[in-house]
Amino acid sequence: MEQHRFGSTQREVAAIGQGTWYIDNGDRASAIAALRQGLDLGMTHIDTAEMYGSAEEVVAEAIAGRRDQVFLVSKVLPGNASRRGTIIACEKSLARLHTDRLDSYLLHWRGQHPLEETIAAFEQLQHEGKILCWGVSNFDVPDLEAVQKIAGEGSLVCNQVLYHLKERAIEHAVIPWCEKHGVAVVAYSPFGHGDFPSSRTTAGRVLQEIAAHNATPRQVALRFLVRHSSLFAIPKASNPEHAAENAGAGELNLTQTELDRIDAAFPTGSRPRVLPML
Repeated sequence: MEQHRFGSTQREVAAIGQGTWYIDNGDRASAIAALRQGLDLGMTHIDTAEMYGSAEEVVAEAIAGRRDQVFLVSKVLPGNASRRGTIIACEKSLARLHTDRLDSYLLHWRGQHPLEETIAAFEQLQHEGKILCWGVSNFDVPDLEAVQKIAGEGSLVCNQVLYHLKERAIEHAVIPWCEKHGVAVVAYSPFGHGDFPSSRTTAGRVLQEIAAHNATPRQVALRFLVRHSSLFAIPKASNPEHAAENAGAGELNLTQTELDRIDAAFPTGSRPRVLPML
């Protein structure tokens, strides 16, 4: 599995990790098996959140006995993101995950609590060793700049955002800003929400043709999304077979011609504000 430097940290983290949004909606045993298969195949970056129902408990069971192998990420809801609320939320996540620390802790999206309070809590948790670094999710450039003004250059480690072939708006400003400031960009929902390009469409046929010899269209799509060293993706897998397919993208090589074909088939589109998919 290819690894990228995670923002301003010294950590090398799997470029393709494992998301857990809605993972508790299906068969629990299958979800746990998928996460374990992903770990076996090098997808050691696991992302979860207090918002995701019982996902943290599912993750806890999947990583039992293997915590030190995992780059573990969770998120605080904006409604809980006061200084005291963030600390309480983190401690609850740690308890659900059966661990004493998170590798990264994120503000799920910007809410009503002042960023100063949330960041102060992150810094306290980091000082106490309960989180090793912190970041944000669903932040556009003005929000990122507000965080940097408060915390200083190099404190913000990542920005987790919606990014897939049909939604490339972050390439206009968010990715360039993050690359300039050494902030990792983590793509959630990298296959879209049940809207992966069909092979019956012109763009979908491009993926099919590129995948024809040694990959699948989904592997090609994932590989495109992590084509730069600042980029990561966290697809969810509901069973071990899907996890193995996702992991296979980590060893796939795309030529510049193939990257250019995908780029042309899926134009970046307009530049809206980044908003959470809830």
